[in-house]
Amino acid sequence: MTEERTAGEQGTARGDGGLGERERALLAVERRSWPGPGAKERAVREGLGLSPTRYYQLLNALLDDPRALAHDPVTVNRLRRVREEKQRRR
Repeated sequence: MTEERTAGEQGTARGDGGLGERERALLAVERRSWPGPGAKERAVREGLGLSPTRYYQLLNALLDDPRALAHDPVTVNRLRRVREEKQRRR
């Protein structure tokens, strides 16, 4: 099942050692602004074929990947700050 593969198992070619297509797509979703509740989740289901839960699992793992930071430092650093703030509140 496609949904169950990890970001590193997606099967896309990475000859340059960079991010795969799915990994870039995850970051692209996070770069966008969303008009209202549910729009992002709908885009994740329809555009990426992932449940929102699986999407956030893959995204969280991706935030620790140095290739993601090199690809999109603004988005990755923002998401890392959000994640750290949520962890501090717990």
